Amino acid sequence: MDEALHPSTLSEILDRTAQLYRARFLVFFGIAFIPTATLLVFAGAVALFAAHAGSSSAGSIFAGAAIAGLVLVGLPALLVTTALATAALSHAAARTAFSQPISIRDSYRAVWPRGWRYIGLLVVQFAAVWVVPVLAWTFLVMIAAGLAALAGGSGGGLFVFATILVVLGLVVYGFWMALRLSLAFPACVVEQSGAWAALKRSWSLGTGSRGRILVLYLLGIALNWILSIAIWVPFLVLLELLPGESSQKYQPAFMIVRLLVVYGAGFAVQAFTRPVYGIALMLFYYDQRTRREGFDIEWMMLKAGLVVPLPAPAHAGMATPPLQPSDAELEPLPDSTLTAQPTPQPQLADDEAPISFAPSETMQPLPAGPDFLPTSPGPEAPQTGEHP
Repeated sequence: MDEALHPSTLSEILDRTAQLYRARFLVFFGIAFIPTATLLVFAGAVALFAAHAGSSSAGSIFAGAAIAGLVLVGLPALLVTTALATAALSHAAARTAFSQPISIRDSYRAVWPRGWRYIGLLVVQFAAVWVVPVLAWTFLVMIAAGLAALAGGSGGGLFVFATILVVLGLVVYGFWMALRLSLAFPACVVEQSGAWAALKRSWSLGTGSRGRILVLYLLGIALNWILSIAIWVPFLVLLELLPGESSQKYQPAFMIVRLLVVYGAGFAVQAFTRPVYGIALMLFYYDQRTRREGFDIEWMMLKAGLVVPLPAPAHAGMATPPLQPSDAELEPLPDSTLTAQPTPQPQLADDEAPISFAPSETMQPLPAGPDFLPTSPGPEAPQTGEHP
């Protein structure tokens, strides 16, 4: 982790992301596969019921009831799996960045006791980024439609122009809010803070790095599109070459197969690219702490034995980052919790008072109150006695 503990450029973070993903590919892909599979099953079931609704009223009523039941069951399941997977990806990324052993089971087991916290954080993020713009769009479109109706025949152009402006403004708002809250999950997982405290932490900690995170999001979107097209285009071409494709008898079956190919490719690509965001955002989190709080200095002082991390609370599985210089210097920790070590005492003359080295304030779980400052004071070594 030493190479990452310095202010990094975007290219360095992306390169480090690729290295960590390649080193633990099966672990990260396995973590991301669970919510993606849940979404695939849910969307596939809805599509199949909608396709087999039938023309009769009884068939339509049955399909509608089945879809409503799937929504009531599938949406909560999708919410839970997505929140836990996002937190598990952050946990795995933090441990992998510090050369800690990790597995799919350990990642989910570490975040499970605080699952409600991560679910609440995901709900707030989703509401801020998606629900608020949709509600605002609906309200503004209704106002624009009313103004267009009052304007009479010349109000059609005004309505279209106002709608375009509203859509552009909400898209800008969505990206801006997503960037503001992008570091909430890394902060919540590493610092073991509440959902609201993690949102405020992300709001302040990400200052000065949102342009680089925006580039990360744009690259991720482009990667999704490229991989999706590369997967489903050959399959669609193969379907077109099948002998019975033009037959009216097999048209419904081929239509279902096309939908499954397109959506299946999209979900597979999503499972493949989701860990990229989790790893990169965790690296951005540590990079911002290094830039704003001198986290690299604390790391060097810890390795030199000048500071000692505080014992973690009993309920916190990862209250502080899994600080471990290397496998040669420290043995792997059984858990990410750091235990207190005896405070080193220097050899002093008989007429001198002993000096104790206090832990750095940033080694503690970060405060969650409104008085929290984004930059923490540097490590100090206060004296417990006075020289004669």
